[in-house]
Amino acid sequence: MKPSKTMNWILPAIIALVVVGFLLLRQRGSLSIEEARRHLKEGVLLVDVRTVGEFQAGSVPGAVNVPLSELPDAMTQKAPDKNQVLLLHCQSGGRSAIAAMKLRSAGYTRVFNVGSFSRAMHLAAKE
Repeated sequence: MKPSKTMNWILPAIIALVVVGFLLLRQRGSLSIEEARRHLKEGVLLVDVRTVGEFQAGSVPGAVNVPLSELPDAMTQKAPDKNQVLLLHCQSGGRSAIAAMKLRSAGYTRVFNVGSFSRAMHLAAKE
């Protein structure tokens, strides 16, 4: 039996919705480089949510490592004030987007996804 013309567009439409949803998830709560640098100059916490091994292999100067698997519980010691600004990053930005959602669900109000490790290194660089 041959699929109908209606069925031919359903799978591509579902794939497109998933991709758009993922991209929007990554962008939600993200900051420009200028905004992130301003926050860093104010002394906010830069949180690397990669694994301990990834963090030990290379990290942004001044960042603290709180792996995604330990969130939100581990943040109570690192950031007891749920209204303080937290800048999150991981290797590509996906895990930090998930971390931001977890922290917002736990009551943190000023959580921002910086995105990738390379973007975090760029914003932390002295210019």
